Amino acid sequence: MKKLIALFAVSSMASTAAVASIALSGSASVSYDDNGSSPSATSYDADMTIVGTAGGTTLTASYDMEGASLATTAVDLSTTMGPVTIAADMFNEVTKATTTTGGGQSNEGSAADDTGVTISVDVPVGDATVALDNSGNVILSGTWSGVTLSHTVGDTTSTTASVAIAGVDMNVTNKGGATTWDLATTVSGIDLTLTSASKVTAAFGLAGNTMTVSAIPAVAAATQSAGRADGEGTNGYGTYSTASAASYSTVAISRDLTSGATLTATYATNNDSLTLKAAVTF
Repeated sequence: MKKLIALFAVSSMASTAAVASIALSGSASVSYDDNGSSPSATSYDADMTIVGTAGGTTLTASYDMEGASLATTAVDLSTTMGPVTIAADMFNEVTKATTTTGGGQSNEGSAADDTGVTISVDVPVGDATVALDNSGNVILSGTWSGVTLSHTVGDTTSTTASVAIAGVDMNVTNKGGATTWDLATTVSGIDLTLTSASKVTAAFGLAGNTMTVSAIPAVAAATQSAGRADGEGTNGYGTYSTASAASYSTVAISRDLTSGATLTATYATNNDSLTLKAAVTF
């Protein structure tokens, strides 16, 4: 009997340790959209993330749960051995389904194989990190004097920079010769964001009770371009098609409820619709 009790105690300790190394989180929401003059619609979304940790190794897996079965959305594995970090993207998003925003913007097409492995090495040159991925791209990144820089040399050379100056957060990205940027700051309690695409967002109010006003610019139509699996060639991995959309504005009022959920009402001018969304994060 003593041996049986001891065995049970050991089993309980092992089980508790295993659970302690696994973290679960997720979110769920339900939305009702009156769609203006069109028929109303109700949509649902439920997501779950599992994070398992063992020493210096972490596995993160994310899933969509609102369908008939779990649908994997991401699986990432990373491990650290001294100055070396190995990160593996183990899930391949083979296709990208057509998605439509409130402004009627849509994208569709096939995605390139986005699985891969990146090996990073912390080198004693300030705060710089040198990384190499399985496509042969070399990535240099680091933070100096408050400025975070990342430079990728490979299939498509890109450089990103982030800095906070006098209360303004700025991000700049140059990829393949095209530059995009965004600015974010707070003025008199109002959070303002401006992007190079002329999108403007203003959010204000008290914590748990906010209103966000957004101006979304027009989008020009673009055809899908065929790429190659290795990312080489004029079109690289390829691009998705984009439907044209006129500019529009949205107003969203969000309030945290005592039940732990958040209720958001959003009005969009493009189709004169009002959407009510209840969401919870755990």
